[in-house]
Amino acid sequence: TSSQRSRANGRSHDGSAQCAGTVLRVLRPIALLAAVTVALAVLACGDKAEPTPPEKTAGPIPQLNPPQAAEPVPGPLVESAPKGMVVDVGARPEGIAIDPESHTVGVAVTDPPRLVLLDSRSGKKLREVRLPSSARHVALSAPGESFLVPCEDADRLVEVPLDGSDPIETEVGDNPHDATAIGPRRFVINEFDSTMDVVRDAEVVGSTPTDAQPGGVANVGGLVYVNAVRAYTVEPYTNADEPRALGGQSSGLGTSHVVVGPDAKLALGDTRGQALVVYQTDPRLKFLNRIPLGGTPVGLAWDGKDTMWVTLSEQNEAVPVDLSGEKPVVGDPVASTQTPLSMAVDSATGRLAIAGADDGKVVLVDP
Repeated sequence: TSSQRSRANGRSHDGSAQCAGTVLRVLRPIALLAAVTVALAVLACGDKAEPTPPEKTAGPIPQLNPPQAAEPVPGPLVESAPKGMVVDVGARPEGIAIDPESHTVGVAVTDPPRLVLLDSRSGKKLREVRLPSSARHVALSAPGESFLVPCEDADRLVEVPLDGSDPIETEVGDNPHDATAIGPRRFVINEFDSTMDVVRDAEVVGSTPTDAQPGGVANVGGLVYVNAVRAYTVEPYTNADEPRALGGQSSGLGTSHVVVGPDAKLALGDTRGQALVVYQTDPRLKFLNRIPLGGTPVGLAWDGKDTMWVTLSEQNEAVPVDLSGEKPVVGDPVASTQTPLSMAVDSATGRLAIAGADDGKVVLVDP
């Protein structure tokens, strides 16, 4: 019995030794891996001790505290003329729109502030209209009707009729930035007091608060959509003299412009996030897609069919995004002049008008 216990104990000791050996064989590579990981971490920490400040470039950055509106990245000097007609229009062209009935381009410039009217087919200057201050957006109220020009420093909405009659000025809120129209109502968003004014017959007939710093406005399906560039939201409002907010959604890392696209879709340029963000609006506002663009999107324009055009400011180009299918498709870029911040499409001909803010030129080109 004693020898049996000894043999049992021996087997027990041998098993323990074998188990211990197995554990050590397993632990050794784990310990080695842990040591390498720690060494790499120390090296990484050493690199972080003296960081190199990054240059200002395009691309996503953390949302700022307090939140701030996203700004475009300037483009380099243009060494060769882009394809198409290049028209000198004046200093800092930024807001631009096209009437497809008359093929008239309206582009806002500064020094002095004015709206320059061009023929989209020939590039010929038709006339110039003096503005009380500079503008960064131009919108078409309706085909064949008028251009809406929010003049920021003057706190005025200027309506420029396409028939050549005198402009109509209306005093609105603090720093009007963009405008859209549904029938006789003009909806004007005011950046610095975060309101939306409703103008009818050259009078403000109502106003409503918006999220912080509204920077873009568009309408589709009888509703008005406001993009708040400091709150990072997009929200629909009713079409009324006193619009009612219907509940918004997050818009991205730092969106700027907003326009309507095919099938009642809403497109926003996520300037800070380097992407195009797309929502459906029918039967309700719902996120659909986020399309990476590899550049800083600013100006947006719908061609009236399936394509949304987007300017990439630091790349001096505009890219088409086909929104007709479930999966959007990014096409080949079209070259522009320096720092394109705005563009428009003549939906009757498909011709693009791209405004280069840093060189005072507009490119008219067939893609």
